[in-house]
Amino acid sequence: MARVLVTGAGGFVGPHLRTALAAAGHDVWRTDRTLAIAPQEIPCELTDAEGARALLERVRPDAIVHLAGLSSVAYSFAHPQEVLAVNLGVACNVLEAVRRTTPRARVLLVGSAEQYGTVPEAEQPIRETQPFRPASPYAVSKVAQEFLALQYAATYKLDVVFARSFNHSGPGQTDRFVLPGFARQIVAAERGAAEPVLRVGNLDVRRDFLDVRDVVRAYAGILERGTGGEAYNVCRGEAFRVRDLLDTLLRWARVPVRIAPDPGRMRAGEIPVLCGDPTRLRDRTGWEPSLTMDDTLRDLLDDWRRRDSGGESA
Repeated sequence: MARVLVTGAGGFVGPHLRTALAAAGHDVWRTDRTLAIAPQEIPCELTDAEGARALLERVRPDAIVHLAGLSSVAYSFAHPQEVLAVNLGVACNVLEAVRRTTPRARVLLVGSAEQYGTVPEAEQPIRETQPFRPASPYAVSKVAQEFLALQYAATYKLDVVFARSFNHSGPGQTDRFVLPGFARQIVAAERGAAEPVLRVGNLDVRRDFLDVRDVVRAYAGILERGTGGEAYNVCRGEAFRVRDLLDTLLRWARVPVRIAPDPGRMRAGEIPVLCGDPTRLRDRTGWEPSLTMDDTLRDLLDDWRRRDSGGESA
């Protein structure tokens, strides 16, 4: 059993990761800006370098999964300075705290498929050797974060591994993201709280989606069995057209809902196709996805129906 510290643990992925790590027998500690509800949940503002160092001195983790940061591509276009400063600055503070307090701890830095940018379809599915062509400030921040960690690994011999996560969804995700955004609008129409019109952006993009519960199992595998200095695509290896996923959700809606294009939901610099190759992840860790897209979509709808009726998110 290892003591694992999860940063950004109050976000979408954090609770699922805690469950996966605990199931694997680890002693899980969590930190976020506002967590303070249990002995192993510690609030910390990681943009404060001294706060990050004090946190690691207190927890003394054997491993760290770094989730903390700003994760919206759309937000990064509106607030590029903030996204760049927060994502790179927080990663630097965490790495520096590891160097000074727990230099033997393994660090899993969670990045994004957005780092690859626009890749010709002939070069997909994307392998980890694909050059970076970041197409958003968010993607640039993740590239910079990974390069910084490589520098710390080379200079200070830190044990760092990388996840490059493709799209993922599931219960608990905010409606700022595409699939839960669809689910929330459908449920609002079912209740009569909104007109039965679903506002959409570009439905023709194709994305490699995983369920978040499979994603966190991959993170646990990388943490335990990944090779230091290596990056791992966390993906299914299959790209789904967003329009097709929406059609599936609409078939399960309890009322007829029509689609209306919304210019405000169109993203600048939209990447048409992102499909990853998970071969390295499978070979190193033995991981395989266990949930289908239908599983994820059904659970998303059920999750938003619970939320809308006053129940807790799954």
